[in-house]
Amino acid sequence: MAKGRESFEKRRLQKVRQERKAEKRDKREQRKDDEITDAPDQEALMERFRLISEQRSAGALTEDQYEVARKEIFVALGLEQEENA
Repeated sequence: MAKGRESFEKRRLQKVRQERKAEKRDKREQRKDDEITDAPDQEALMERFRLISEQRSAGALTEDQYEVARKEIFVALGLEQEENA
């Protein structure tokens, strides 16, 4: 009878380990999904940068307006750090 008890305990521990692995896997997948949804839309930001560059060249934006918009885009892309004034 001791042999049957040992087998039962092994199966129970194996089930617990499998459940923990499944929980960890689910958490990893959730983090990946969160990172993807939180990531900036690089194409849209680059398009916005192209537009403000054109507007500056055409004289529709001042140099200061351009620099503010450019800084926002670069911070969103992670190319520059946000300055705390």
